Amino acid sequence: MFSYYFRLALVSMRRNPILSALMIAAIGLGIGASMTTITVNYVMSSNPIPHKSDDLYYVQLDSWDPNNAANEPNEPPDQVTWTDAMALMRDAPALRQGAQAKSNLVLEPPGDDERPFMVLARSNFADFFPMFDLPFLYGSGWDRDADEARELVVVLSREINDRVFGGENSVGRTLRLGGQHFRVVGVIDEWSPMPKFYDVTNGPFDEPEEIFIPFNTMVDFQFSRSGNTNCWKAVDGNGFDAFLRSECVWIQFWAELPSQAERDEYMQFLNSYVEQQKALGRFPRPMNNRLSNVMQWMENQEVVDDDAQVMMWLSLMFLVVCLLNTVGLLLSKFLAKSHEIGLRRAVGASRGQLFTQHLVESATIGLAGGLLGLGLAWLGLRGIELLFGDMVDRMTNMDWVMVLAAIGLAIVSAIVAGLYPTWRACNVQPAAQLKSI
Repeated sequence: MFSYYFRLALVSMRRNPILSALMIAAIGLGIGASMTTITVNYVMSSNPIPHKSDDLYYVQLDSWDPNNAANEPNEPPDQVTWTDAMALMRDAPALRQGAQAKSNLVLEPPGDDERPFMVLARSNFADFFPMFDLPFLYGSGWDRDADEARELVVVLSREINDRVFGGENSVGRTLRLGGQHFRVVGVIDEWSPMPKFYDVTNGPFDEPEEIFIPFNTMVDFQFSRSGNTNCWKAVDGNGFDAFLRSECVWIQFWAELPSQAERDEYMQFLNSYVEQQKALGRFPRPMNNRLSNVMQWMENQEVVDDDAQVMMWLSLMFLVVCLLNTVGLLLSKFLAKSHEIGLRRAVGASRGQLFTQHLVESATIGLAGGLLGLGLAWLGLRGIELLFGDMVDRMTNMDWVMVLAAIGLAIVSAIVAGLYPTWRACNVQPAAQLKSI
């Protein structure tokens, strides 16, 4: 029966091509505008590591200025000092944990055929790789012993391995980074969490780093840093060592705490540690330690921009306006078929059958509008790319979830828009219509 109603819908649409085209265009415009903004918000707010997001916790310690909060109204700094990061790495009770920071390094490929070039590096500890479930094409990450021994090891992204080693298994080979020779221990397969939750502070929609080196190695050789650095008081002394021991925050710190008992124990440790530091003259502010899981941390950092949310709601309001126009067009179309409806009622068609028939026609119009809207949404996303450039290119790709959502939203919207016109059409009195034929 559905196929029969679908064929009737196609016949009806061909019979009134201009009216049908106007309705499809109205729905298509509304779906195109709304899905453009919904897609951006969907990508910005998606869970980048759903199977572990409740086990991974971002650590904050309020070591800031006693007279001013790091962030209003009373938020602790979004990063930690080197002193605190090293203390946590040494003593904090976590299944896995790690300090990390961004660096820029010069990579000198082996041989004389290619010139040195800059790469974006992440300085981290061994737990980074299993904690965030990085997939490996070759080899693996280094272990904790390599952190302690300060070994010169490196993990490459697939892109860098392809560029430097032609995509071959490069584990065991060496390359020169920042003037030092590093041994390759692993090559990461395609990995691009969206948002880049492990370093929201320095750009939640940036590309992942190209290489990964031990954090202690970055400190030992004083490699340049490229992340955010904030200080609430001047560095006491000159040189890199003085900077390390300052109250400047520049390190992101994560801990893997699968159970509530582990989280409670970790928070208790943080509080005890801060009390000890207070006795030494640090941490002048009231106790304000935080543990935030992945989604809480992204919400705290307002990864989803307020402007993007406002635009999404405005586009949905535009969709409602388009549907109101569609209601009027459907009402005009269905009431124009009063003679046909009266004849069908006279030969035995029930109101329920007529109601279903016209809802199928509304859904068909919605399907066509949804397909048009997908094309318009794609154009809208490309326009955002052209307007804002590389900074948004990872937010403007529609996956199959968004494609299905667009089609579903269009069909449901068209059916809702068709409820009143269909009800009016099905209440036509057959006797009155037959007299006028």
